[in-house]
Amino acid sequence: MSFGWAIISAGDYANSRGAPGINQAADADLVAVQSRDQGRADAFAEQHGAKTAYTSVEDVLNDSRVDAVYITSPNHLHTQQTTMAANAGKHVLVEKPLSLDLADGVNTLRLCRNKGIKVGVGLHLRHHPGHIEAQRLIANGTLGTVALAQSQIGQGERGNVQPEPRAGLRDWWTHPELVGGAFSMLTIGVHAIDDLQFLLGQEVVELAAITDGQTSKRPLENLATMCIRFEGGAIGTMICGMRLPEFENDVAIHGSEGKIILDDGSWPRLQGELQVSSETVNTSTSYEPDFVFLVKKNIEDFQSAILENRDPAASGAHGLKLVQLTEAMIESAKTRRTIKVEPLPE
Repeated sequence: MSFGWAIISAGDYANSRGAPGINQAADADLVAVQSRDQGRADAFAEQHGAKTAYTSVEDVLNDSRVDAVYITSPNHLHTQQTTMAANAGKHVLVEKPLSLDLADGVNTLRLCRNKGIKVGVGLHLRHHPGHIEAQRLIANGTLGTVALAQSQIGQGERGNVQPEPRAGLRDWWTHPELVGGAFSMLTIGVHAIDDLQFLLGQEVVELAAITDGQTSKRPLENLATMCIRFEGGAIGTMICGMRLPEFENDVAIHGSEGKIILDDGSWPRLQGELQVSSETVNTSTSYEPDFVFLVKKNIEDFQSAILENRDPAASGAHGLKLVQLTEAMIESAKTRRTIKVEPLPE
């Protein structure tokens, strides 16, 4: 079976990752693309081989060839467009965040569940072979009892104390009400904290955050740190930032019987090295850089989830948890308090 895909919003990410991921995925057919600008939509369609270029989301959803949509639009449009797609009977793969607030995310997933619509989120590290192997080893007890989980992800340029604000079509990133109240967290940090939950098989139940934002003068942060506690008792740290030139983007899991390092492994793309040092396993595996591979795997798994009537490996529920953790990070940074994270509503 071939799945008909449409991309909603022909922006930079769709151009560099989304469309190439669909075109490389097995049994996937890029049927349509949408942009508010017809010229941009036409150029995107020609470049990536999409059959039709639309300016209207409604027209995309009325196209009977489309089985699923990949939503890569600005953050504040995700909930609305997911709801529109569900009401039109289209399955939804959406880039993070799932929604700008928890209540909207809960309601959106309920609607999709009631209509039999699968929802996946662009949490691509869940498809990295090194992270999958690390998760398997941790689950099998290779590290014994996990005590500490750490992830750090960042970028920057020497000499820049603060990164230049995004402008033009990406100006929405500078508006808290459009982006979701956080910048570095929603740009890259959610990948790191989701990855730690994936690796440990445990959710975060408590966190304390310090950022360089979340104030009246600077509502959006460029640098954030978090101390976190997992439901199984392990503690951890997460650092994300856009002020970190030559940063070491690593993941480290330490247990009573050894450690796992994912060297240069926190970015959501295929790269880095898995290093395992324990009482029973001592090995290392390197991965050749590939910017599209994880997106392709996410798309292929999403298609399989539809056929097998199961949750995708990177599901709407995982995306909803990150909305909750982002809200907790913002609250903690503003109040300078540790925040307990309650179980998600059904």
